Amino acid sequence: MCGIVAAVADRDIVPILLEGLKRLEYRGYDSCGVAVHSGGLKRARSTARVADLDTQVAATHFTGATGIAHTRWATHGAPVTSNAHPHFSTDMVAVVHNGIIENYEELRTELKAKGYAFESQTDTEVIAHLVASLYHGDLFTAVRAAVKRLTGAYAIAVFAKGEPHKIVGARAGSPLVLGVGHGVSEGENFLASDAMALVGTTDHICYLEEGDVVEIERGKFRIVDAAGNPAQREIRIVKAASNAVDLGPYRHYMQKEIFEQPQVVGDTLEGVEGITPDLFGDNAEAVFRDIESIHILACGTSYYSGMTARYWLEGIAGIPTQVEIASEYRYRDSVPNPKALVVVISQSGETADTMAALKHAQGLGHKHTLAICNVATSAMVRQTELKYLTRAGVEIGVASTKAFTTQLTALFLLTLTLAKLRGRLNDVQETKHLKELRHLPKALAAVLALEPQIIAWAEAFTRKEHALFLGRGPHYPIALEGALKLKEISYIHAEAYPAGELKHGPLALVTDEMPVVVIAPNDVLLEKLKSNMQEVRARGGQLYVFADSDTHIAAAEGLHVIRMPEHYGPLSPILHVVPLQLLAYHTATSRGTDVDKPRNLAKSVTVE
Repeated sequence: MCGIVAAVADRDIVPILLEGLKRLEYRGYDSCGVAVHSGGLKRARSTARVADLDTQVAATHFTGATGIAHTRWATHGAPVTSNAHPHFSTDMVAVVHNGIIENYEELRTELKAKGYAFESQTDTEVIAHLVASLYHGDLFTAVRAAVKRLTGAYAIAVFAKGEPHKIVGARAGSPLVLGVGHGVSEGENFLASDAMALVGTTDHICYLEEGDVVEIERGKFRIVDAAGNPAQREIRIVKAASNAVDLGPYRHYMQKEIFEQPQVVGDTLEGVEGITPDLFGDNAEAVFRDIESIHILACGTSYYSGMTARYWLEGIAGIPTQVEIASEYRYRDSVPNPKALVVVISQSGETADTMAALKHAQGLGHKHTLAICNVATSAMVRQTELKYLTRAGVEIGVASTKAFTTQLTALFLLTLTLAKLRGRLNDVQETKHLKELRHLPKALAAVLALEPQIIAWAEAFTRKEHALFLGRGPHYPIALEGALKLKEISYIHAEAYPAGELKHGPLALVTDEMPVVVIAPNDVLLEKLKSNMQEVRARGGQLYVFADSDTHIAAAEGLHVIRMPEHYGPLSPILHVVPLQLLAYHTATSRGTDVDKPRNLAKSVTVE
């Protein structure tokens, strides 16, 4: 979602700030801005892309050695220039902010009564005025006092006209990192919402903890915790792949990431020689032997990976499993089970709703927790007892692809581990499953070879405004994921149903203008699925079927078939999602949408 970059140095830091914003563009935004101290506070803002901001800055010879920058995803107030960050208070204090201030209306009323004039509709502007109202020459003290008045989630970076070589940051509920300069940036210090923003500037990263307030100056910094005590936070060397932002031969990052799936699934399985609990942490065996059920919490695409895993966990491992949308879980009265393993799934490890659900679960007494995540240094990984790190690499396209398939891979390993500990996986079965897992990259590459056929289908979908997706068993969540991908990037209204539900309402929508996508693996539900397909054909619907080669489903009038290279047993969902990703991608490119940055969406959802 929103992105923060801040820097204090002896040189012009505007190029560093703008480069940092460019590295955060993948998170999604609808406005951007930068402010520097240059004989006073000076800023530039844009409702276009960072490239436009760059042009604006170059034209005005905008320079400074202390500054903050931001990409905003609109929550309070429309995406217009007056709502873009940074926000000023009486040209004395500047602030950028990620998150949501829940008590901003109360603070706004209070500050107006004190004579502060508001120029935006944002909740962020109250922070600028609040800090200004508390500022008496010491910004660090003013920010510490201000954050005690804030309710909600925030990561902020603030600087003041009166202290030109200092920036103060604070975080609660939203991520913020400190970058410590070294090499060519020795003596410089930085703040960012994501270490990715500082790639090429510094790889010495300190992850601030909940409630921390940090002050950075040239050559020094200090951190205090929520209680105001001096805090020591570990500085880590964080290396980011230099090729992560290179498109190579691809048109979009989403296309690149779809085609990276054979590699990243292989990377996620690297080092897996056998099925052992220590894949998930040193204490995993004791934890897994102590649990009697699984409770999965996630949002969006990650939620669908959890839904798929439920079929595996109950069918293979024989362990009761519940899957819940994280944003719903924390707001209902639930019955905690201390013997349940709470599994949280997130690409970024910073998803606000999932993090809040994890803390809620722990507050209810759930001591056993596991994170399946793509970012080793994320808050979620640091918060859980156990972890499994997927190795998808940086995923820039807002619509998740390779993160999803690596999550499924990790969840299948969890299934096999629990099955083995529960006496439901013998040596022969373990060897068979490991062989199939190692073959996954090659099988995925074979599915990607279907792209030319899928492009032909996409041409037909381009002219449609609605679509249905059908699946049964573990392929029902894959149908949900396929529908989500299509609606996210092509803006075609798409819904998914278990195929058996067709006659219970959705069949009323079927016409020859409503394409129906069917996932048809050769499993125990195939004959039932064929009957559901006949229900569509009888109403004149157009079927688009991804069928395993041995399903005996032949193309006919109103029945379009693409044959999958092979049937893959329990791992079939991982293969079947790939053509759905390609269908969404090519439909969107044909419709001319912004594939990597779909409207109204953000990559890392760090607000509730």
